[in-house]
Amino acid sequence: MADFFDELNFKHIEMIEDQPVFFVATAAADARINLSPKGYDAFRVISPKRVAYLDLGGSGNETNAHLLADDNGKGGRITLMFCNFQQPALILRIYGRANPVLPWESGWDEISQHFTLLPGTRQIFDIEVESVQTSCGWGVPFMSYQRERKTLLKAHSNVDPLEWAGKHKRRRESIDGLPTRTTDRYIAGDIPQDD
Repeated sequence: MADFFDELNFKHIEMIEDQPVFFVATAAADARINLSPKGYDAFRVISPKRVAYLDLGGSGNETNAHLLADDNGKGGRITLMFCNFQQPALILRIYGRANPVLPWESGWDEISQHFTLLPGTRQIFDIEVESVQTSCGWGVPFMSYQRERKTLLKAHSNVDPLEWAGKHKRRRESIDGLPTRTTDRYIAGDIPQDD
């Protein structure tokens, strides 16, 4: 049975902090629904009504494009999902409105202080929580966490920033042709080379 809440409570936050992976979904009119898994230490609960996640450069920038296309002056629609793969069984969804905040924009200094910036950081999604839903999760399997993959961080640490910028200036739209805002990457220190 599903329960709805107006904001995150202590038990929700505790469950979120225990999860090594979460899922992000966005949609824009006449475009494919985007659903992406996210790892690393990239999610923060700022307050019961505000969360954020650190976004690294990858194969596309669909979330950015969808949020811009869906923005009605208060951010684009976004859904975040956390699954507890241990006990107790639980699924938690956050429904909200999100805005991408880029490193050169106002708001970056305030939101970025909540994170350790990683190689390849291109934006932080700042999310206003509209509602929270929990459901049983009884159909979710037990799975155990082993470790993070270092591959993406190594790739960002080993690429020339100018080469990256040139490659991604050509890719300024989503797979459905929606425009994205130009993003750049934050370059941080060395990452351990084991994977």
